[in-house]
Amino acid sequence: MADSRNASGPRTSAPDLDILGDQVTLHPSGYIEPPEQRKDADKERNLVENMARFRSSPLEFLREVSLHVSGTGWRAYDNFIGQPIFYNGFSESMTQAVLATPILQKRITELAEKRVAVEEKEGLLNKDDPLYAGKRTQRKMVIEQSLQELSEKWTGEMICKMESKPFIRGAYYMCTQLLTRAYHQGIHVSSEEVIRLRTVAEKAEKNKQSIIFLPCHRSHVDYVSLQLICYRLGLGLPTVVSGDNLNFPVVGSFLQHAGAMWIRRSFGDDILYTTLVQSYIDTLLQGGFNFECFIEGGRSRTGKLLPPKFGILSFILDSILSGRVEDAIICPVSTQYDKVIETEGYVTELLGMPKKKENLADFLSASSVLSLKLGRVDVRFHEPWSLRQFVQDQQGRTTGIPKGIDMRNTIDPATRQKMLRTMGYKVLSDINAVSVVMPTALIGTVLLTLRGRGVGKAELIRRVEWLSDRVRSKGGRVAHFGNAPTSAVIDRGLDVLGKDLVGVVEGLPEKTYYAVDRFQLSFYRNMTIHLFITEALVSAAMYIRVKRGGGPDNQKITYTALRDQVLFLSQLFRGEFIYPTEGLIVNLDNTLKGLESDKVVALERDTEGNIVSVGLADEERAAGRENYDFYCFLIWPFVEAFWLGAVAFMGYTPPLNYKGDGWLDVKGCQDSAQLLGKTLYHQGDLSYFEAVNKETLKNAWVRFEEEGIVIVAKSRDPKNQPRSKLSPDWTPDRNPETGRLIAKGRLWDFIEKIAQSRREGKNRRDGATVSTRVLRHTETIAQRLFAEAAGEMLSEEDKRELSRKQKRRQALQARAHL
Repeated sequence: MADSRNASGPRTSAPDLDILGDQVTLHPSGYIEPPEQRKDADKERNLVENMARFRSSPLEFLREVSLHVSGTGWRAYDNFIGQPIFYNGFSESMTQAVLATPILQKRITELAEKRVAVEEKEGLLNKDDPLYAGKRTQRKMVIEQSLQELSEKWTGEMICKMESKPFIRGAYYMCTQLLTRAYHQGIHVSSEEVIRLRTVAEKAEKNKQSIIFLPCHRSHVDYVSLQLICYRLGLGLPTVVSGDNLNFPVVGSFLQHAGAMWIRRSFGDDILYTTLVQSYIDTLLQGGFNFECFIEGGRSRTGKLLPPKFGILSFILDSILSGRVEDAIICPVSTQYDKVIETEGYVTELLGMPKKKENLADFLSASSVLSLKLGRVDVRFHEPWSLRQFVQDQQGRTTGIPKGIDMRNTIDPATRQKMLRTMGYKVLSDINAVSVVMPTALIGTVLLTLRGRGVGKAELIRRVEWLSDRVRSKGGRVAHFGNAPTSAVIDRGLDVLGKDLVGVVEGLPEKTYYAVDRFQLSFYRNMTIHLFITEALVSAAMYIRVKRGGGPDNQKITYTALRDQVLFLSQLFRGEFIYPTEGLIVNLDNTLKGLESDKVVALERDTEGNIVSVGLADEERAAGRENYDFYCFLIWPFVEAFWLGAVAFMGYTPPLNYKGDGWLDVKGCQDSAQLLGKTLYHQGDLSYFEAVNKETLKNAWVRFEEEGIVIVAKSRDPKNQPRSKLSPDWTPDRNPETGRLIAKGRLWDFIEKIAQSRREGKNRRDGATVSTRVLRHTETIAQRLFAEAAGEMLSEEDKRELSRKQKRRQALQARAHL
């Protein structure tokens, strides 16, 4: 079904969705929305509202419990849309189906044959023995039987065990009670999207096709809320891919019976386990069972979307490409929160504290959080699309081969990898397209993009309204609260964020708000950055000239210089942000025209209409540069983090007369960069404490590895940690007399190029400061790494593996470089 928002002219609003008592009723409203109405286009409904409490309303509480126990009305979950689940023997039937898959049986035969060959080579089977053939066959059968038993054991541990309808009714009631205690305003969905999803689900059921839900992942509440929505709307509950780190006593069994399938966090080289996971996914998709996995893999600790993880996506795509599954329906899902329960824990992780292993005690301690009022959850469903159609479209685009061909014989590994990557980023783009910006995200963004210490209530309202309009103008959605005025919505948002994040100064002519915990508040700021990433990149590129000060002419930048810096920054952050797909020049020109229309920049053109130079508009200067600064403040913490990562690399230059081979522990290097950042922040050489964010520094490290600045050697032995060294082409020189680093060379020029778009501090200037005090700290911190690595050498096997890796990298298609 086409999204009517893309049509021109007036648009008929979606029918309202009433959920009252035991009935879900659709009411065509007949209301025609005027074309000029841009705000709050989708009708919303709260699917999971507060349930009765025993203390406040004992009779209503007992009535609700009775309705769930007896399975009255929709609570019975008898007439859901989808394939049969929740019956005795479901798990046993699924286990047998998985074990019987041809790809698993073929793999078991191959592994048994390989093992027998090894035993022959080791002399355990004698070919000269007259009974050799029989013994060999018998040995192979024993190995196959052992692998069958192991597969059956692993399958039992892996698969979801949806067997009991009374259990799932009780689970729904309990989870709703817990969730609405924390998120007291319930789960909100779009009526339009829900109706469309039900229509797609009915068609998928008829064709025996699976709906594959691909949500973003910010909280453990994500999968709970989606299961509650599916139950409440009468959709078949999806099987949810879950890391086995959550499979701890009591909780693990509960989740497995509610739909979780457990997989290892890493498969390594275990061919049998990998095939078993593929077999289970094939079985689910062949049977038309709904499926769910998180496109980002783990939870985002930073608030913005993470790059896609391709593990489970690769299995899903292989099911289609191999022809084992005819088709499946992809449904990207956005889940947004007024406040995420885990953000405080995320901050400790991002500042370098080891992640705690999940356990029952910590899980139960969340009960203290459940007494908080954290606002609401907003879940949005993108228009579902056919995976087979996507594959055929991509194939036709890359090979020119017409649709409807035999895909098994035409997909080479490179094309398949490109298709997988395109699929992953398409899903992320779809999620961003339907994401709702919450009031807390608006407040956090405004507070972290101001030059002053705080902001008065009137100014906060003005900037939130301005930002809301900017979000809508960029095609984004803003959560709304009926006809509540902006001031009331802000008050609710401030109440949810709490005084630990946003402080207030009383006793002034007006209340003044300020960011208490900027690091944690950046989680909410990052929920809006994807909408303005091109404006932020252009503004940071213009800062090369803007920071010089002086008159307007002195701050102008030529179009060529702007384009070059925007290209540099775009490539620098290509693993950090998702860009529009039109390409650099089109994105740059569209962004400049938009900023010109908003009177943020002034463009000078030649006689042919080509942009020659760019400067700040007079209106923007008169407004105190507030809109231009807003875009800069969005991107500056990331510029500073990547600058910090690059500066840390200077310290990885081996000291004079160093006896080792220069290989350093990767984790130690990343930890040293974070320690350097904390030092520079507290001594005034770093403007943003967010720059020491562990995840962002890791992303910078990955980007620098892609660029060839650093070489990383990963051992096949999991006990040996990855090690790294600077590429010879990027290694700085040292003064032969003092041993000090010389602030010159390719790496130093790279650092300086990042620094051009870095915010200048009041008491700091780049260049001399960095080449003296900052590099001294860098070397001091890195000396410990070289002391610990002294005498350690790469094994010959690791050297061969590194050589193979470098050859593979060179064989990849060339991409734009920094």
